[in-house]
Amino acid sequence: VQLQASGGGLVQPGGSLRLSCEASGSVYSINRMGWYRQAPGKERELVATMTISGIPNYLDSVKGRFTISRDNAKKTAYLQMDSLKPEDTAVYYCNADLRDYGLTRYDVWGQGTLVTVSS
Repeated sequence: VQLQASGGGLVQPGGSLRLSCEASGSVYSINRMGWYRQAPGKERELVATMTISGIPNYLDSVKGRFTISRDNAKKTAYLQMDSLKPEDTAVYYCNADLRDYGLTRYDVWGQGTLVTVSS
């Protein structure tokens, strides 16, 4: 079981990026899926997550700017990031709380994807 993240890059302040995270392998169900980030010299923080029933949870500083969504059939989560600010610069990590076909529960992390907001 693994997560593959994509979509990071360099964007100017006020711009937008869309991150994707796809789960692969023997994934039976994904309870919660979402994104964390870690800026240089700071601790990793939750950015946005969404439960299997579609209930989102956002970091206060991204509310109204970021939107998380899921396609359960594709085992994929998306993070639409609008009105980006320099303080959003960080490595973004995908995370999923999931079960395989043996119903073993895993907390899985994807590789980080760098988001840089700079003029």
